[in-house]
Amino acid sequence: MNAALDVLQSSHPHINRDRLWQSLMDLAKLGATPKGGVCRLALTDLDRKARDLFVQWCEEAGCTVSVDGIGNIFARRAGRNPDLPPVMTGSHIDTQPTGGKFDGCFGVLAGVEVLRTLNDLKIETEAPLEVVVWTNEEGSRFPPCMMGSGVFAEKFTLADTLAKVDADGVSVGDALNAIGYAGTRPERGHRVGAYFEAHIEQGPILEDEKKTIGVVLGALGQKWFDLKLRGVEAHAGPTPMHLRKDALVGAAAVVAAVNAAALGHQPHACGTVGCLQAYPGSRNVIPGEVRMTLDFRHLEPARLDSMIAQVRQVIEDTCAKHGLSFEMEPTADFPPLYFDKGCVEAVRNAANGLGLSNMDIVSGAGHDAIFVAELGPAGMIFVPCEGGISHNEIENAAPDDLAAGCAVLLRAMVAASAALAA
Repeated sequence: MNAALDVLQSSHPHINRDRLWQSLMDLAKLGATPKGGVCRLALTDLDRKARDLFVQWCEEAGCTVSVDGIGNIFARRAGRNPDLPPVMTGSHIDTQPTGGKFDGCFGVLAGVEVLRTLNDLKIETEAPLEVVVWTNEEGSRFPPCMMGSGVFAEKFTLADTLAKVDADGVSVGDALNAIGYAGTRPERGHRVGAYFEAHIEQGPILEDEKKTIGVVLGALGQKWFDLKLRGVEAHAGPTPMHLRKDALVGAAAVVAAVNAAALGHQPHACGTVGCLQAYPGSRNVIPGEVRMTLDFRHLEPARLDSMIAQVRQVIEDTCAKHGLSFEMEPTADFPPLYFDKGCVEAVRNAANGLGLSNMDIVSGAGHDAIFVAELGPAGMIFVPCEGGISHNEIENAAPDDLAAGCAVLLRAMVAASAALAA
């Protein structure tokens, strides 16, 4: 058996829970909000300070640090065989405007704690290990989301991405230069031996099922649409109900249809109308137009398409019934993703080896691991978050659960390193 794995065979988690927690709290001071959350938008000066702290911690742990052209930071711990591709982990440290302390940040600092723990135990892995901070995962300041991992995985070109601007007209390229993180490392062509990402669940399932570890099988496919329903504005008093062409009445039927389609395609189906605007927006005018967003998600492509077809039929029938017209334009299409079976098994074996309660789960949200999975074997580890709440200043997670997730990450990464050398 591999020597590094031998050291980790006991059920002892090895992770320093208090050190991991303190690192999370120290990072959370940068952009702390009065409600206990964090506002640290991508490529701001606060993001620079957070990046500097990450680099400091990794260099103190003996890592070499490099930065690529989109600002992704790679902290590398040497392995016994430098010719092997690295086993990677990471996430992001940018937040939503009203974000929490753990979304993304846990994945990054769990990686740092893995490095520190390996140093404490004097373990040399077969393959190099890398902890990555991906640039602008949230997309709060600059669209699109998952920007850094998207460039890394060749989903977006560097030139186009650097030209993206925020609401004030500042480009990604200018912002990177301003904070000193426009790196020289090539943003493409990086080998991935394996990639694991630890993350709070951002949903309520693990807490509801009383499980500590979510073994993430994959990520839901997503298809988004912008829908416009057009009727006729008319006076709310003199216009009889049976002669109206009320776009909002049509929209109500669509909202109900989206909900019904998701409920009818369980498990793993989600359907959401996240935005809805009625025009002209006067209390005594029948709405002549409604603009709304449709968000469909499922793990199985055929069932995802079935949900959309079901709702589209309701839209057509509703428009015919109420004298409306519609335009339905696609705005996003992410196919369902199944993570590598070997990585999934490594996470499951690590959880079982530590005696941690666990369950299979799928990710309903986008993560950097989804893009990285196109370059090499990848998997994810979920831990519970209180009330399933995330993207919120009150986002919370228990120190014991975070340490447990980090212990699983440690074992999974060491096992993947050994497998690469086999």
